[in-house]
Amino acid sequence: MDRIPNPSYNGNRLQHYGAKIARYRAFWSRETVTRPLAGFTCSSWFPFEEFAPLRARSGLDYLTPDMVDPQSFVADHLRLIREGELMDDDLIRGACPAQGAIPWLPAALGAKLRILPGNVLGEEQNLPWEEALCVRLDAANPWFRKYLAFAETLVQASGGSFPVGHSPELGPSDLHALLRGHTQSILDLADEPARSQQLLWRLAEICRDFTAELWKRLPLFHGGYFDPQYSLWSPGPIARLQEDATAAYSPALYRRFVQPVDRFLAAQFANSFIHLHSTSMFLLDLFLEIDEIRCFEINQDALGPPVSRMIPYFRKVQEAGKPLLIRGSFTCAELSLLVDSLEPRGLMLNIMARDMTEVEALRPIVNL
Repeated sequence: MDRIPNPSYNGNRLQHYGAKIARYRAFWSRETVTRPLAGFTCSSWFPFEEFAPLRARSGLDYLTPDMVDPQSFVADHLRLIREGELMDDDLIRGACPAQGAIPWLPAALGAKLRILPGNVLGEEQNLPWEEALCVRLDAANPWFRKYLAFAETLVQASGGSFPVGHSPELGPSDLHALLRGHTQSILDLADEPARSQQLLWRLAEICRDFTAELWKRLPLFHGGYFDPQYSLWSPGPIARLQEDATAAYSPALYRRFVQPVDRFLAAQFANSFIHLHSTSMFLLDLFLEIDEIRCFEINQDALGPPVSRMIPYFRKVQEAGKPLLIRGSFTCAELSLLVDSLEPRGLMLNIMARDMTEVEALRPIVNL
């Protein structure tokens, strides 16, 4: 099996990680710092393209569990992690099963995985209520078993030299849309409020269990937990919340149906954070009402509002006393605007770059 050497035998490498983890601890506690926690990646927004075993399936209609051999992904995972050796930045690199290219939780709940150009998506199931309300996380489900086996393969490949964490998965409102259909799930809130509430609570419990079951099998990394998609190390149990489907909700619908569910789910993990897009900024005040959400990750989307229009939302998170992680691609002017407009304490910038030439141009702006 391919491996990266275990850093336990390299004192310099251990010291290197110690310095990085100190910066992560300062980020979570919002300590006074002179610059934000920052780093770069030249990886694609679409991780499907990063893995040869998935590219080989392009042109097929569906992905099935027997097509996924975790060992065949290891070489590409190690290549992505070694990117950090070139960057000389603050970020720790790690891995999760297929780095988010496979929607494991939708598949574990029965969705067929359709292969699209450069991506894999779980198909809407359009289930009747009787079936939707009976959905559960089955330990014998082949996709769930494959997910856990994939994580264990990555742990073995690491030998302790890099962290392994959970994959980015859909949240309760997204899963409601997957099970009942995106349009129907909105109509459900008005037509079947009691059933909708029941389903959202069941899905929150499934999200909790899906994350918790994985963490039972993963070793800590320097005493902490890790989210590989954002290179986010945390001192306590971490979970990623997502409610992209609520971009179609009114604030009243979010507060009634989803906010209590998100509060419950965030409370299950000491270092829960929520992933948001610009399309959800009209709900930001309601997300900020959930004290149990420790950190906010907001994508600076390529087709979304410009950085100048996002600054007030970023500031609102900081003024609420929450750590803020911003991920996106930036010009030199945009990155300078971010750095000049926001407090460095409790700020992490995960910067997507085209190549190392762009990295070198952006590096001085964040004082790296």
